[in-house]
Amino acid sequence: MLIDASVENRENGPRILVVSVRGFRFQVANCILYEFEDIICELERAKLYAPTQEFNLARRLYRLAKYTTGSVNIASSIAPFPTEVLLENEYDLLFVVCDNPWQLHLLETVKNWRDKCRHKACYVMETWKLNFDDWRLAHEPFKNFDHIFAGTAHCVETYSDVTGLPANYLAPGIDALKFCPYPNPPQRLIDVCCVGRRPEDTHQSLFQRSQEDENFFYYYDTVNNKNLHVANPREHRAKLAKLLQRSRYNIATHARFDALSETGGYQEIGSRYFEAVAAGTVLIGMPPMGDVFPQYFDWEEPIIKVNLFEQDVLEVIQALDAQPDKVESIRRRNVVNTLLKHDWVYRWRQVLAAFDLEPSQAVLEREKCLQERAHSVKSTDMSLAY
Repeated sequence: MLIDASVENRENGPRILVVSVRGFRFQVANCILYEFEDIICELERAKLYAPTQEFNLARRLYRLAKYTTGSVNIASSIAPFPTEVLLENEYDLLFVVCDNPWQLHLLETVKNWRDKCRHKACYVMETWKLNFDDWRLAHEPFKNFDHIFAGTAHCVETYSDVTGLPANYLAPGIDALKFCPYPNPPQRLIDVCCVGRRPEDTHQSLFQRSQEDENFFYYYDTVNNKNLHVANPREHRAKLAKLLQRSRYNIATHARFDALSETGGYQEIGSRYFEAVAAGTVLIGMPPMGDVFPQYFDWEEPIIKVNLFEQDVLEVIQALDAQPDKVESIRRRNVVNTLLKHDWVYRWRQVLAAFDLEPSQAVLEREKCLQERAHSVKSTDMSLAY
């Protein structure tokens, strides 16, 4: 499925080709990636290619040939990938967005992409160090690319070592304008929001409080399905934004905190942190260890640090409720800093800079809009320290 998503200068043709897995991956966790893709397509003369299947038979034959011969060309000639797309235009950049490195074979359905795309990059949202223990990972078609962007910071050096390619960390981002609750912030009727993975003791404490106190509204997931599918990613993101804009506190932990067999104990910044601060909630929980979190959340109290396995979160909330001015300052700082640092446009700027590509006029205009919104939020209370 090739979608014409160019928004300007159509007579000059698109300069960006985005390849997405949205045609066959419907997990909730992927919705934030599709938000990134949508913003790229809004900002650039972009086309979006989203295959509707993984081509399992072709994929198996491709990998078998690649493992056996070590040749990408031989594997490509043997594997029966259909020609879904034959590019007519030339592109400055091919940008493949996927949630794991096992999906890169999808490019074989775009038969002439090597000739038509001047620069080639992939953004792999989630890889863990343990994944590189699988010898097959090194045989994935990384050599098709000029640059790798990793959504997990601890894997950047490993990616470079394994592939010989330049690799950089590209942190999760957010549609900061969509999640921003200002200039007309709604009433925060939800006391605590906790979606996704959660420490069970914390959940039970909050749940019990919600049952005993009719005025305490605790929003939480009730479906026990980590591969939860959504019908419309944009609608899901819109709902999440509205939900968080109406929440006073949000619980967050580092990515896959309860899956040590997958993470090997490495801790990464999950999307929940960015979503929470963008919407102006007070973030309560456990930031990932290491120096990456302080680099991206470098303002005063972006998170109220609580050991959710040992401390009673209700006591922390009670103490914060007694300091309404402090809470309001935290909210505004979170929103302002998100507008200035964590919108997806800033992540896209990193990608463009890797290839010395100039930002589009739409990129510059969005950055200006973000700065103006941040100034507006900040100026309503000049006493805040940012």
